Amino acid sequence: MFRTSDIVLIAVMVSAAALTYKTKREAEEQLAAVQKIQAQIHYEEDTIDLLKADWSLLTQPSRLQKLAEIYKSQLGLEPVNARQIVGLDDLPAKPVNIEDLSSQRLGGLADNSGKGPSGGKDPVVTGGIVQ
Repeated sequence: MFRTSDIVLIAVMVSAAALTYKTKREAEEQLAAVQKIQAQIHYEEDTIDLLKADWSLLTQPSRLQKLAEIYKSQLGLEPVNARQIVGLDDLPAKPVNIEDLSSQRLGGLADNSGKGPSGGKDPVVTGGIVQ
C-alpha cells in the first residue's frame, strides 16, 4: 500500500507545516511587540510635547514679571541679599553641637543674637519674608 518514501514525504510535509505555523506565530508575536513599543513611543512623544508646552507657558517673561510684582506687592517678599548667601568655604567642617556652645565660646554673640551693629533689633528675614 504505502511505500516508505510516501510515509517519509508525508512526515516531511507535516513537519514543514508545523514549522511554518510556528514561524508565523512568532512573527505575529514580534509584530505585536513592535506595535506595543511604537504605541509607547507615541505616548512618550505626546508627553514630551505636553511638558514642553507647559514649560514654555511657565517661563514666559511677562508671566514671570507679573508673578514677581505679585510677590513683592501682595506678599511683601524681599529680594535675596548678599548676607543670606553663604559660600562653600564659610560652612563649618563638621556639624556644631548646639548644647556645647556657650556665650563665652561665641564671644558673647549668644547674648546679642538678633541685634544689629547699632544694638537695635534688625528685622529677621526668613525665606525672603520680612518678619
